[in-house]
Amino acid sequence: MAPRIGLSTASVYPESSAHAFAYAAELGYDAVEVMVGIDALSQQTSAVTQLAEHHGLPVSAVHAPCLLFTQRVWGTEPWGKLQRSADMAREVGAEVVVVHPPFRWQREYARDFVNGIAALENSTGVAFAVENMYPWRASSRRGMEMYAPGWDPSEEPYANTTIDLSHAAIAASDPIAMARRLGERLRHIHLTDGSGSAKDEHLVPGRGAMGAPAFLRHLVEVGFDGEVVVEINTRRCSSRAEREADLRESLEFAREHLAVPAS
Repeated sequence: MAPRIGLSTASVYPESSAHAFAYAAELGYDAVEVMVGIDALSQQTSAVTQLAEHHGLPVSAVHAPCLLFTQRVWGTEPWGKLQRSADMAREVGAEVVVVHPPFRWQREYARDFVNGIAALENSTGVAFAVENMYPWRASSRRGMEMYAPGWDPSEEPYANTTIDLSHAAIAASDPIAMARRLGERLRHIHLTDGSGSAKDEHLVPGRGAMGAPAFLRHLVEVGFDGEVVVEINTRRCSSRAEREADLRESLEFAREHLAVPAS
């Protein structure tokens, strides 16, 4: 059985979470991942619940507000933000919270991050899937380590992890090799693409250089049973029709390459 395919609400930015649910329902996605961000609806559990019920779509995951531009969403204390993310996940029926590793300047948070994530999973019953990030770099391949304890989740003993193909592109990291290192600890996928530039491009899968078809086939071969979520950048789309076309292409790509061969 192929994994279900969700749509991240981040994929429709600057449109709202409400628009994301509408796109997902119209195009036939299986679920929605809610990126908690500056969109007020994404911060309200009751609103997310109502959207899910209205469109008949489950929430597959909650993405904690840990991006640079969401540093003040739900306050500034990082562990409190993760607890609220877990609370939302439980109330909307999601089993996963996606979280980035701390920025290096968040020293106290970073110092206790690995053990703290494990403790949160034990206390909440929610899987905190730590996402792969990347060294920060400009035009050269030389980068600065901006995440602690590190950008590669396979180097730490997290029970649950996320692979994002756009982030892997920036890091010049082979996503299949990372998936093999993670094994059963790989719980969540952000399906997108990247060219290998220093920018976090979040291209429509198949338009970059990350070998997304082979990566999805690898997931099928190993019996991956987690969540696959389309997380693309459509900010440059000039119309609703263009954004819808990118979201449809991404869904069709996922379905094609995650199809389980007939026995």
